[in-house]
Amino acid sequence: MTKRAPVSLTPEEIAAVRAWVIHEDEHVLAFNKPSGLSSQGGRIQAHTLDDLLWAFMRSNGKRPELVHRLDRDTSGVIIAARTKPAAGFLGKAMQARRFRKTYQALLSAAPEPRAGTIDTPLMRQEIGRESYTRAVTADTPGAQAALSRYRTLSASEEGALVELDPATGRMHQLRVHMASIGRPMAGDVRYGGALTFAGRAAPRLMLHASRLVFPHPSGGYVTVEAPLPEDFLALKAAAGL
Repeated sequence: MTKRAPVSLTPEEIAAVRAWVIHEDEHVLAFNKPSGLSSQGGRIQAHTLDDLLWAFMRSNGKRPELVHRLDRDTSGVIIAARTKPAAGFLGKAMQARRFRKTYQALLSAAPEPRAGTIDTPLMRQEIGRESYTRAVTADTPGAQAALSRYRTLSASEEGALVELDPATGRMHQLRVHMASIGRPMAGDVRYGGALTFAGRAAPRLMLHASRLVFPHPSGGYVTVEAPLPEDFLALKAAAGL
């Protein structure tokens, strides 16, 4: 693992990141990441989840490493490897697509059909200092294959709750795929989502990584689930979902 200087954290930050732990063993840490927290990097001058992992620094000066990322505004399950062998194992497992990710999202209306597969290539673009992804045709230079499955869990006059399963891991994949079928996610300003849902404000992207199934370094598979955050639950209830 990379040797980096520890980040100085406040007692409040340490307490917060420890409170987000939803699974812990000798190899892996899993967190229920709140919306608004960057996984890594980012231009916002605030601590990222990657920085906050210094709260788990071991006596040898090393600390856990994130295995994957979530968009800043997406909440839910994200895992970190506690040791170098675990990081190597999980990194290879993710490249081999052995991770099964399940998300939930709020849409202004149910998709038609209510369940299906979106097999639309995507391409990443830099516009100014921002990165975007757009749906393109397969013959577009730079196009990358992308596959998402979705199913409607419940729907009302006010909106719909859908479950999403990305078979590939492109940047903003689920957001762009749902927008490409005319169903952008509530609060997703970047890709055309409305800022209101069921008559209430949707001030952020309503996308939550609810479950992750992954192969464990010591054998077998582990399933980690993250409960829906309060703002998501409130909008879901407002729509009668």
